[in-house]
Amino acid sequence: MKKDRTAQSTDLLGRVRRIEIKAKGLSEQVFAGQYHSAFRGRGMAFSEVRGYQVGDDVRDIDWNVTARYANPYVKVFEEERELTVMLLIDLTGSSLFGAKAESKRELMTEVAATLAFSAMQNNDKIGAIFFTDQIELFIPPRSGRKHILYIIRELLGFQPQSRGTDLNVPLGYLMRTIKKRCTAFLISDFIQTGESYQTSLSLASRKHDLVALRAFDPTAATLPDLGLVYLIDAESGQKRWVDTSSKKLARGYAESYLRHEQTCRELCLRSGVDLVHLSTGEDFTPELIKLFRRRS
Repeated sequence: MKKDRTAQSTDLLGRVRRIEIKAKGLSEQVFAGQYHSAFRGRGMAFSEVRGYQVGDDVRDIDWNVTARYANPYVKVFEEERELTVMLLIDLTGSSLFGAKAESKRELMTEVAATLAFSAMQNNDKIGAIFFTDQIELFIPPRSGRKHILYIIRELLGFQPQSRGTDLNVPLGYLMRTIKKRCTAFLISDFIQTGESYQTSLSLASRKHDLVALRAFDPTAATLPDLGLVYLIDAESGQKRWVDTSSKKLARGYAESYLRHEQTCRELCLRSGVDLVHLSTGEDFTPELIKLFRRRS
């Protein structure tokens, strides 16, 4: 038993290290500068005063200092760079699906790690909210490499208590817990019935800079013809026999999948939330670069 635990621990550390190398490399080599431009600080803060120079905006003249020294001085402002970045990460049962080289959970972990290291490059604080239909774990925002590695370790090894989905839960918790405006990434497959999270999405996007990252597996768009199959719902646990050779069933399944995708698009659009679709088995880098450029 002790040997098994030691092997599991060694394997977990190895996985954390591999993700760190990839995510840190992307944040330094690919996203350098783009993250900074896409996610700006809280505004401009006063830095110092200096002598007026030709071309300076007269609106920046500090009249009190100018009167005191009988020479024009201007105020110099710098961007308040430090941000709080919150990662809202889906640990529901459906996130474990993956018919290609990786599951949606694995994809979301790599994306979260890349965003965290990009934030670290800008001295931002990073926190995380793991959720299902309840809050599974809250990691308060902090800065530094050790903190990011802790988040990655928890993502890889954490076992949620529930498997269902309710996007209202993390969005509501974000608004209650993080008082000041932050940048928040909602990383999920967004498999939730109807528009039940519309209000929460709109309210969260008004208070925070919210970005939706939808992880999906393209093979899930259609129902494969495998004959009579015994299926178990990954979230509800319901079991039933399904005739996958039924054309009517296959058509209804495909239509339902498209409705879920379209609902996600429409809700994000109405709420003013940037939405990015990330496919398992494919490089997510180009899609994140498009997001950064779109926001710059």
